[in-house]
Amino acid sequence: MERMPNPILGPNRFKFGLFNANCDGGFTISKAPERWQCEWDDIVKACVMADEAGIDFILPVAKWRGLSGEADNLGRSFETMTHSAAIGALTKRIGLFSTVHVPLATPAFVAKCIATIDHVTHGRAGLNIVCGWNQDEFDVHGVTIDPESRYDQGLEWFRIYAQLLEGGPPFDWDGEFYKLRGLTTNPLAVQRPRPPIMSAGFSPKGRDFAAQAADLLFTSVSNMERAPAIVRSVHDFAARYGRKVQVFTTCHIVCRPTRKEAEDFYYYYAEEMADRESLAYIVQQKVATAGSDTSKAERPDTNPQANTRKRGKVYPGTFPGCYIIVGTPDDVAEEMIEMSSAGLAGASICFLDYLAAMPYFIQEVLPRLERAGLREASAVSRRRSARA
Repeated sequence: MERMPNPILGPNRFKFGLFNANCDGGFTISKAPERWQCEWDDIVKACVMADEAGIDFILPVAKWRGLSGEADNLGRSFETMTHSAAIGALTKRIGLFSTVHVPLATPAFVAKCIATIDHVTHGRAGLNIVCGWNQDEFDVHGVTIDPESRYDQGLEWFRIYAQLLEGGPPFDWDGEFYKLRGLTTNPLAVQRPRPPIMSAGFSPKGRDFAAQAADLLFTSVSNMERAPAIVRSVHDFAARYGRKVQVFTTCHIVCRPTRKEAEDFYYYYAEEMADRESLAYIVQQKVATAGSDTSKAERPDTNPQANTRKRGKVYPGTFPGCYIIVGTPDDVAEEMIEMSSAGLAGASICFLDYLAAMPYFIQEVLPRLERAGLREASAVSRRRSARA
C-alpha cells in the first residue's frame, strides 16, 4: 500500500484532532445523561466519521481511574495503544496518537508498540508523552510522581525511545532514572526517523520538555487574548535548542443553529448538571502535583476562575483549562480563525456526545474554515460540491 504523509504533518493550516473519545464524559465535568457513554461501537463510528471528514488525528486519553464525583467522568476508558492499533485498522488516512505515561511503560516497550501501530497504519502513528499529574491514578500501579523531577525523567525516557527508533546496533543506557542493557527494537517505525511526538504542558518545565522532545505541544489557552504570548513563549523555548514546536490547544464545542440553542444546552449540562464534587477533586489533584515553577493562581487547571470565553460565562462543568466555544457555525468558525491568527497550529476537539454533535460540526463548520483558507477541501466537501 502506498504510504501517505501523516496528516498531523500535512498541509492544513489549522489542524483538528478528535479528543478523548476513548473515555466517557466528553471531557466535561457533568452529570448530564446525554454525555458520551464510551461504547466501543460508537467510538468506531466517531473515528471513522472523523477519518472520512478529513479531520487530521485522533488523540485518546490515558486514564486508570475516574475523576470521582457522582458521574465519575473518565472512569470508563479504553487503553490508548491497543485503541490506536484497532482504530488504525478500521480507518484509511487519519493520524493516530497513543498516550503513554512515562512512569508506567519502558521506552523499549513503547518503541515496539508504536512501531507496530505504524506498520498497521502504514505510517499514521504518533506518540503523546505524558509525565503524569494525578497521584491517585499512579497508586493503581504502585508508582509515585515527583512533581519536581517528572520532566527530567520524561526527557531521559524520550532520549532512550528516540535512539531505539533510530535503529543501529544494541546499546546500553546508564542514566539518572534508567539503567538498561542491550536496547534494540525491530522492526523500526515506518516514519523516519520516528513518528511525531506530542506532549501537553503549561508550566515552564513543561514547555522546556516539549522544546527538547516534542513536535507539538498542547497547552491550556483558557483566555484567547493570552494566546499570542503563550505561542511566542513556546517558540522561544524551542529556539534555545534549535528546534520548532507547533502549539495546539484543546476545545470543547457546543454548536447549534442559533446562539440561544447553544447557550441553553451549555448552561444545562455545564451549570445545572455540573459535577462540582468532581471539579473539586480535579483541582485538588492538580494543586498537589503542580511544580514549584508556576504559581497555582496562574494555572487555568488549578484556578478555574482564569477561564474565559468570548461570549458569556464559563460554567463549572467545563474541564479546567479547556477552551469552550459556544454558538452558531459562524461563531465557532470565527473563533477558530482567531486561534489561527494568534499563532495556534490547531486544536483537539471534544463534544458532550460525539455522534450527536459531529455531523453538524462537519457539515457546517469545516466548510467555513475551508473557505477561510485554513483547511483544504475534505472528501465530504468535494462530494457536496459534486452534488450541487
